[in-house]
Amino acid sequence: METTRRSWVKAVLWNVLGLLTMSAVGLAMTGSAVVGGAMAAINTAIGFTLYILYERIWARIGWGRHG
Repeated sequence: METTRRSWVKAVLWNVLGLLTMSAVGLAMTGSAVVGGAMAAINTAIGFTLYILYERIWARIGWGRHG
C-alpha cells in the first residue's frame, strides 16, 4: 500500500522537475523569464494537485496488485 507521505514526496519531487523543465520551455518560447516562470508555476500548481488526487485514488484500487 502506498502511504500518503510517499505520495506527497513523489509529487513534490516530480513537480520540481516539471517546474524547472517548464520554466526553461516557457523562457525559450516567450523570451521572458517572468512570463515563462508564471506559466511554469501555474502548470506546476495544477499538475501537483491532480497528481496527488490521482495517486491517492490509485492507492485505494487493488486491481493489478500481487501479494
